[in-house]
Amino acid sequence: MSLIIALLIGGLVGWLANRVTGREDGIIMTVIIGVIGSLIGSFVSSVIVGTDLANLAFSWSGIFWSFVGALVLVFILNFFQRGSHHPA
Repeated sequence: MSLIIALLIGGLVGWLANRVTGREDGIIMTVIIGVIGSLIGSFVSSVIVGTDLANLAFSWSGIFWSFVGALVLVFILNFFQRGSHHPA
């Protein structure tokens, strides 16, 4: 059951990050962005704030840091995807 909740929260976080940055992705990519973003956010919060990673699970601060991580991931994806497009 916790896996389903993690995927739902990942989808929500990925969707929010996509809306903020104007990115359009499918539902699977959006969930992937949210889940990977939560991993990035957990790492960033542990470095910046010194938060124990276990304390972030399913909390408001965990959702916040997941959103921050998803934004970081979306900006990285946008940077590399813009660099791969060559105008004709």
